[in-house]
Amino acid sequence: MPKIYISIGSNQDAERQIRFGVKQLAYYFSDLTVSKVYESEAVGFDGDNFLNLVASATTQLSISQVDQAFKQIEKVAGRVRGAAKFSNRTLDIDLLLYEDLVCDKPVKLPRGEILHHAFVLLPLAEIAPDLRHPVVETSYGELWQAFSKKDEQRLWAIDFDWNEA
Repeated sequence: MPKIYISIGSNQDAERQIRFGVKQLAYYFSDLTVSKVYESEAVGFDGDNFLNLVASATTQLSISQVDQAFKQIEKVAGRVRGAAKFSNRTLDIDLLLYEDLVCDKPVKLPRGEILHHAFVLLPLAEIAPDLRHPVVETSYGELWQAFSKKDEQRLWAIDFDWNEA
């Protein structure tokens, strides 16, 4: 079964939304593994801090079906489509990798944010440090070590209670 990597984030009722999103992913996909949860400041707009993590899973679904599952989970979580790219999010779930596939449709893979945002690269490097990026052919652990941390947003791991409050 193909292995996928998933970015999950929220800055609106974030703890509840993250719990909900991960629970839903566990329903749709097998062998779910999650990184630590990281908190970061909003990028590109004034807003509450985000909680972010990366998960891996296996699936028999196609890329299109995975993308539709993510959109359905986001919709149930209250996400409204069409909002500005840099804005508050109830729940944002993005497919980062589908095996080592490189494509532009039905979604662009590997997702560009991997190489540009600490809140994606660090948790990905945490759960898949030896996995190689299919385009730049460097491991995620090495990419994180080389990542410029001085200009990027602040990011810190938090203790996250996975039990409902």
